[in-house]
Amino acid sequence: MSLSRTPMDLSLLPDGGVRWLDASGPNADVVISTRMRLARNVTGYAFTGRAREGERLRMLAQVRDALGEVPSLHGSLLVRLEDLAPVDRQLLHERHLISKELAGLDQQHPLRSGAAVFLGEAVGLLVNEEDHLRLQSLRSGFSVPQAFEAVQRLDRELGAQVPYAYHREFGFLTACPTNVGTGLRASVLIHLPGLVLTKEIGKVLAGLQQMGLTYRGLYGEGSDVVGNFFQLSNQTTLGRSEEELQDLLVRVVRHVIEREEEARRVLVRDAGYIIEDKLWRAYGTLRYARSLSFDEAMNYLSGVRLAVGLKLIAGLSVYTLNKLLIFAQSAHLAHLEGKALTDSEANLARARYVRQALVSEAGGVE
Repeated sequence: MSLSRTPMDLSLLPDGGVRWLDASGPNADVVISTRMRLARNVTGYAFTGRAREGERLRMLAQVRDALGEVPSLHGSLLVRLEDLAPVDRQLLHERHLISKELAGLDQQHPLRSGAAVFLGEAVGLLVNEEDHLRLQSLRSGFSVPQAFEAVQRLDRELGAQVPYAYHREFGFLTACPTNVGTGLRASVLIHLPGLVLTKEIGKVLAGLQQMGLTYRGLYGEGSDVVGNFFQLSNQTTLGRSEEELQDLLVRVVRHVIEREEEARRVLVRDAGYIIEDKLWRAYGTLRYARSLSFDEAMNYLSGVRLAVGLKLIAGLSVYTLNKLLIFAQSAHLAHLEGKALTDSEANLARARYVRQALVSEAGGVE
């Protein structure tokens, strides 16, 4: 992880790019965030994976020139990924502002020329990812209508300036067949420790797949489930309208939330002192540990988050726990320390950051 270039100035990001962490949305104790993403391609260019460098750069220039007529992205920040050090690209990925593919963080998806993101107050626009354009809105809590309204407005404004690749029968044309149609991927990031601890999670996840939803880890496709955080989203878009896909997500996620809340009640009723001991141990570890791996931190944060939800621990806000979920990751720690970190150094820095955050929030001695 290199910090050889000048570190990115995070103050330039609208709201730091983390307004979605503020726990202001509905059901924010269970649902961390809602994301709506639309895949679009521009007529006249090969799909990104087949496009030549010149095509990708011309397409980026065309979109940039069009944004003067796109109110949703007025005053947005343009970030050219090839201008950033790997650690800064990873930091944007950790904040859920860009995908791992756009960031060029692995050999399977090397950094492409022309890869860029426009970051606005309520929406973002990824350029030259798997598709030419990925329009996205990320909101706090279970906020499906609000997130969709924002991304739909951007889609309408941008589509009036840039010709989208569209087929009368199949809908919007995309590089991956599962996105053809509306191009909509609607997802929530949800915390389900109750279902995991009561061993009901397998049934719930199997039911999701029967309903046409899928689950992934904290960072979507290809990421592991850690800390009992799941990303739930629709599997396909072809043959269903945007309204149908939203309704499906809302209906199923509401059911999952109800199941999670019931599981938490069962835990308190049937294993109260065991669960209370387990969750306080998690809190104690975070308060006093001197070294924490990423997986350890996420798992203990899951326990503390559950404890706050059960009102076992007072004085901690969901907002603080949300920030720890993101800011205790490796690129954020490297940015904070101002240097590249080995794994062991990152573990020390992570424990120190978590301790300081909890002391600042809840008081006490570090």
